[in-house]
Amino acid sequence: MTGFEKFKHLLTQYGIYTHQFRMGIKGTVPMLRDYLRFTSAFRRQRDFSAKSFYPLLADRYDQAGTASGHYFHQDLFVAQKIHEANPSRHVDVGSRVDGFIAHVASFRTIEVLDIRALQSSTANIVFTQADLMDPAFQLDPKTPSLSCLHAIEHFGLGRYGDLFDLDGHRKGFANLARCLEPGGTFYFSTPVGRPRIEFNAHRVFSLEQLQTLFTENELLIKDWAYVDDKGDLNVNVALNSEAASRNFGLEYGCGIFVLTKKIQS
Repeated sequence: MTGFEKFKHLLTQYGIYTHQFRMGIKGTVPMLRDYLRFTSAFRRQRDFSAKSFYPLLADRYDQAGTASGHYFHQDLFVAQKIHEANPSRHVDVGSRVDGFIAHVASFRTIEVLDIRALQSSTANIVFTQADLMDPAFQLDPKTPSLSCLHAIEHFGLGRYGDLFDLDGHRKGFANLARCLEPGGTFYFSTPVGRPRIEFNAHRVFSLEQLQTLFTENELLIKDWAYVDDKGDLNVNVALNSEAASRNFGLEYGCGIFVLTKKIQS
């Protein structure tokens, strides 16, 4: 992210959306033109007796939706895996509620843990507020199926009201691994690329760092994919290649992993 891009990002934190502002200016003239047509036509129609003014200036320049990027691909990829596996129980930690959680809740019950509160009356979402960095945290009984998508990179940076702890990702990941029963499946994603911490937003991990973290917690990689810097999904990619050792040249990609917990002999 360039210095100018960081400045634009900072403005958004104060509610100043530079793209939205530019598109709003661009859309003002066509909106006013259409409004004059609307007021003239309204007097001749019979279906509605009341009208008001609710301008939306930028929508005409947007695409129909977003079918790329980290969240679109990881949410769909993992939800499909869970649908196919049909585990007896599935628990999620910290994933996006209006994305992945909604996908899964459309076809099964999902238990959701998050450090923040959640108000939901959805029958298929069972919520518990919990801090996964707490050494005393444990899930009893352990689950055969677990997910944590685009969340571990935030642990310990204070962004979501959690306590500051630079080892928060390690503590949280170790607790996650302990939540999983032997032979269970863990669906996990996090930013991948040039390793760094961008305070207080997130961490970006190298593939080598993640593989070490998996090994330390007795997790094996069954499958994986990644979203590149263009927002496209890449599947069936070897992790033991030269390109993988260079993180596929990613600056801010997303690694999506299907892990399994070792069964002790």
